[in-house]
Amino acid sequence: MTNSEPTTELTQTGRLLIISTAFLGWLCAGLIMVIVLLAGRAANVSFFGPDQEAAVGNWFSRYICAFLLGAAAGGLLFGWLGDRIGRAKAMGLSILCYSILTGLTYFVQTPTQLVVLRFLACLGVGGMWPNGVSLASEAWSNVSRPLMAGLIGTSANLGFILLSIIAIYYPITPDSWRWTFLVGAVPMLLGIFVLVAVPESPRWLANARSTPKVKPSSPITEIFQPPLLKLTLIGICLGMIPLLGNWGGANWLVPWAGKVGGEVDPYLKAWTQGTRSVGAAIGALLGGWLASQFGRRTTYFFVSLAALLSSIYIFWKLDPTHPAFLTYTFIIGFFGTVYFGWLPLYLPELFPTRVRATGTGVTFNFGRIISAFAVLGVGQLMVKFNGDYARVGQATCLIYVLGMIVICFAPDTSQKQLQD
Repeated sequence: MTNSEPTTELTQTGRLLIISTAFLGWLCAGLIMVIVLLAGRAANVSFFGPDQEAAVGNWFSRYICAFLLGAAAGGLLFGWLGDRIGRAKAMGLSILCYSILTGLTYFVQTPTQLVVLRFLACLGVGGMWPNGVSLASEAWSNVSRPLMAGLIGTSANLGFILLSIIAIYYPITPDSWRWTFLVGAVPMLLGIFVLVAVPESPRWLANARSTPKVKPSSPITEIFQPPLLKLTLIGICLGMIPLLGNWGGANWLVPWAGKVGGEVDPYLKAWTQGTRSVGAAIGALLGGWLASQFGRRTTYFFVSLAALLSSIYIFWKLDPTHPAFLTYTFIIGFFGTVYFGWLPLYLPELFPTRVRATGTGVTFNFGRIISAFAVLGVGQLMVKFNGDYARVGQATCLIYVLGMIVICFAPDTSQKQLQD
């Protein structure tokens, strides 16, 4: 890897503008992600009735699947776009995509319509991450990148917290859930601002100027060929583990709390999401710092171990009415999302500038395809276990064992800088 600096300099104002909008863009993406976690079960009850728990849980898994597949496709599409037209433009278009299509979801009348719009909106969620991370990574020095990675990693969780707080004051019920999708439309103003005002990555501009006259290969083709193929496959696995752990396992804590809480505590669902999100925000914020202090591979291994043990405890020993439930929800939130401060630091280090947005988009989001099919399988487990969320969590948390194995084969980039 080289230590060369980009030839185009940014002002301090430009750097602050980049990190601020990348932070806000991923915060709003987090808000989009959590909408269905909070409103999906209420929407399904309004569609099917309160006595069809198996159908409610099965369609809930389809909403998660639509998010995962949409985000995976969006990471590929908008990541490629970011390497072609620039990170800032692709980031702005991603924000417009997820906000406008989320707003349109307000009008759905069937669960099928909700699934389709969810998929399309999440194209933008998947596109926001690689372009925001690549833009911020290339705009800030290597000394600042652990903090930058933590800020971006934690921002989505702040979006989770924001909607959870709103839901505490305005409960999401089968009679009142559509308003959440109007909240998700607000970020379109940010998307317009990014397109108009945010400067482009200096490294991308320098690379674009130095592109040879011979037509370059496609970024997608390049990352799936040697010598980058091995790094791409490892990155996909490392990005897949926390996605499976969260979307296939830990996210069932919210509908579980909604089912058990019911009329006894209608706020338990919102408190569960909020408590987990606070832990997640702290974990993601510290993820980049922990990786810089203890090493990329060591951090990933021990975080996987801690996420496994805490998940086993809550799904085997507790239920949402237990006094310790929210405490362990916080712990799961913390360890389950340290990854998302770790990944913005590590994944950009695997790829050179010319394919960085594509590489980070594919490695972070491609695992969502595998996760989507896993979540569909989880939906079938819901049917088999007759709506028993605890038994589903007991099975899915074992994914963290795979994370402890895969990280042993990953390159250690702790002493290296971004490639040009």
